[in-house]
Amino acid sequence: MKSYEQKELIQLIADLYKKNKDVQSYLSVRFLGEEAAKELFEQAKKNIANEFFPERGFGKLQLNIAKKAISDFKKLTEDGLRTTDLMLYYVEQGVKFTSIYGDINESFYLSMATMYEKVIIICDEEEEYYQIFADRLRAVVTDTSDVGWGFHDQLAYLYSSIQHLEDEEE
Repeated sequence: MKSYEQKELIQLIADLYKKNKDVQSYLSVRFLGEEAAKELFEQAKKNIANEFFPERGFGKLQLNIAKKAISDFKKLTEDGLRTTDLMLYYVEQGVKFTSIYGDINESFYLSMATMYEKVIIICDEEEEYYQIFADRLRAVVTDTSDVGWGFHDQLAYLYSSIQHLEDEEE
């Protein structure tokens, strides 16, 4: 690429921009900043919700698609706070889905618990994040009190491991 002239590099970037949606998103965030990041956040949130509660029909629960929306957002924006928000939103949607439709299966609950654990670890390391998400983290545990498969117990255990909880009790 060092051998390319500026005009050729600009053309290459323009071609990539036209042909690849991820490149479009990345460059938008890079040059347009906050507004583009907010749009990508809202789109990722919509993609997650669509796997649980689409506008029409029943959720397909293609959890890999919902997790990919989170992963793509993280790669494109490197926005830790919003990525953590999307991760928690994923779990909240799963909890809402199971409270409406009843018990799902073990792999579903494992996916939710794994994502919740990632959020807990982040919030334990970043007290600011914990302060922002504390009520939602607690609500996820409370809202699963009647869910089987040991799901509630696992979430309650993870929640209780947050170091900041101990700091608040002292």
